[in-house]
Amino acid sequence: MKIYGFQKTTLLDYPEHVAATVFTGGCNFRCPYCQNGGLVLCPGQYGEVTEEEVWRHLEKRKGILDGVCVTGGEATLQPDLEAFIRKVKEMGYAVKLDTNGYRPEVVRRLLEEGLLDYVAMDVKASKENYARAVGLAECAEGAEGGFDIGRIEASVDLLKNSGISYEFRTTTVKGIHTVEEFERIGEWLSGSRAYFIQNYRADGEILCGEGLAGFSAEELQEIVRLAGKNVTRVELRGVE
Repeated sequence: MKIYGFQKTTLLDYPEHVAATVFTGGCNFRCPYCQNGGLVLCPGQYGEVTEEEVWRHLEKRKGILDGVCVTGGEATLQPDLEAFIRKVKEMGYAVKLDTNGYRPEVVRRLLEEGLLDYVAMDVKASKENYARAVGLAECAEGAEGGFDIGRIEASVDLLKNSGISYEFRTTTVKGIHTVEEFERIGEWLSGSRAYFIQNYRADGEILCGEGLAGFSAEELQEIVRLAGKNVTRVELRGVE
C-alpha cells in the first residue's frame, strides 16, 4: 500500500484508543477547503513509508498501542487496502477507517469481512450542495464520470446498519455551507449514532481557500441545534 505519512502514536485520531495513524495519498474529491492538499495532489513529495516500517513499529508497540487509523487522502482508493488491514487485524489491533464514502463497494467489502471496528465518514454537505462542496460541481449528476450522490447515500446507509461503531462529521465552511442546510443534513442522518461538527480553519495545506472562513460561535451553536432536531448526538469538535 502507498503510505505517505505515519504517526506512530496518537490519542486523538481513534476515540478511546491509543493508536498509530497511516496516511495514504490521492483523493477522488477536490474539496477547496481541504487541509491536506499536498497529500491529495502531490503525495510523493512526502516520501514513501514502507509497510515493513509500519509492521516493525506495530510489533514493537504491542501492549501499548491498541488501534490503527487508516486515513488519507482517501484510503479506499488503495487497491491493497484490504490486505493491509487484514494484516493489522491479525496483529491484534483494532482498525479505524477514515473515508469520504465515495466507494461504498470497498466499505461494504471491508465490513462483510469483519475488518473494521470504527469508521469515520465525512459528510461534506447537504445532498443538493454536495458536488460543489467536493469541488466537482462542473460534473453533471448522472453523466459518465460525473458526481453521483447515490454513492454517498449508499455509504451512509451501510454505516447506519453496520452494527459497528461509526461517526459522521462535517467541516463547516462559510462560503461553502449555509447554516440552514444543516437541518437538511440532520434529516438525512436521522437515526445516526454520532455527528460531529468541525469548524474550518485556514491552516495546513489548503487546496483552495480563497473566500472561505469558519463560522462564528453563535452560528455553530445554531448549526448544532438544527442538526440535532433529528440526530440525538451532535457535538462540536476541536472548537474552543
